[in-house]
Parts: sequence; structure tokens; C-alpha cells
Amino acid sequence: MAKPGKRFRAAREGVNPDKAYPIAEAVKMVKDRAKAKFDETIEVAINLGVDPRHADQMVRGVVNLPNGSGRTQRVAVFARGAKADEARAAGADIVGAEDLVEKVQGGAIEFDRVIATPDLMPLVGRLGKVLGPRGLMPNPKVGTVTMDVTTAVKGAKGGSVEFRVEKAGIVQAGIGKASFSAEKLVENIKAFADAVNKSKPAGAKGHFIQRVAVSSTMGPGVKVEPSSLLGT
Repeated sequence: MAKPGKRFRAAREGVNPDKAYPIAEAVKMVKDRAKAKFDETIEVAINLGVDPRHADQMVRGVVNLPNGSGRTQRVAVFARGAKADEARAAGADIVGAEDLVEKVQGGAIEFDRVIATPDLMPLVGRLGKVLGPRGLMPNPKVGTVTMDVTTAVKGAKGGSVEFRVEKAGIVQAGIGKASFSAEKLVENIKAFADAVNKSKPAGAKGHFIQRVAVSSTMGPGVKVEPSSLLGT
């Protein structure tokens, strides 16, 4: 296994891998170590007490980050008529129906989020094998299958973040940029953790949020005290 580089070793100095820090302290440590030449993404990973192999322990949802994600999301909307016009007015980057299906089937995946009106879902369903593996399939549970396309589009463009538990029982997301103030990052992380906590499935037993870590794109992970996120 390759040894970590000199820059990464230097960034890791002062971080106790066995200690969980209060969220404000953890964020400061991550920001102080984000020294790349680009604006690094700040990421949070949460280990949950669930087994995603069981349908009643699936965790999925969406959260509107109070300070945005710092990313520019390209949003595609499957809609017709007045709803298509509404989507364009709300700032959607791509809007269409059969024509958009053909483009996607042809390999043109020029978007980061997909929204659809309910009447278009039979059409969008044809794209399951293309959009599903990329995590782009619209889903009413996360508000991406809706008649309220204005709210959905503005949320997607303004910093809403979808989350879904992975096979290892982890949910993770980018919740801001290193250029954000520590206060804004803390607010975003708390909002994300709160949304995950509220998504606890009925089948989950015992302690739900078990471990939390925050990191930057090129920096080391810093463990966080879960209680400092949820105010418990």
C-alpha cells in the first residue's frame, strides 16, 4: 500500500484518530488543513446502525442546506406544457419529455439532478437502467417526483442534498466548501445530521447514529462527537 504523501502527513498532524471532537472544533481542524489550490469540498460521513440489505432499514431523504452546498447543480426536468414552462422559469437547465428521453438513451447525461412530474414517470421509467446506477432516478420520497416543479428546481439549484445509505451502513455528502465560514459549515452539517436522524427507519434497532467524521477533499478525516450534532 502506498504511503501517504508529505502534505497529507503534515495535515494529519495534530489530529488524534482515536478521539471524537465537538463539531465546531472538528470543522475548524478540517478547514485549517484544507490547503489545496482549489476550493475543497467539505464532506460528512455518518455510520448508521442499520443493515441496508433489509428493506425496512433503508435510509433515504433530502435536506435543504441552510447555506447551500457551494456546488452548481445542473438540473433536468421531465415535464410538458405549463409545467415545462414553470421548470424553465425556475431555472432548470434542461427540460423535455420524449426528446429528453432520447438524448439520455443516447448517452447525453448533462445534469446532476433529475426532477419529473408524476404523469411523466412512465416515460422516465424507461431510463431506469441509465439513471438508476447513477443515483439520478426521480423518487417521490425525496421530492423529485412532484407537480411543484418550481420548489423542486429551486431546491436543487439552491443547495438541497440527497442522501442514501450505502451497503456498509454509511450516508455521506458534500455539505459545503472550505471557503465557507466555520459557522456556516457547522449549520449545514447539523442540518444534514438532523435530516438523517429524522429518517430513522422503523426497522432500525438500538443506537442509530453511531460514528461521524468530517473531512475535506484532500485532507484527513476528523471524528465528531455525535451528541454535538444533535444537541443530545
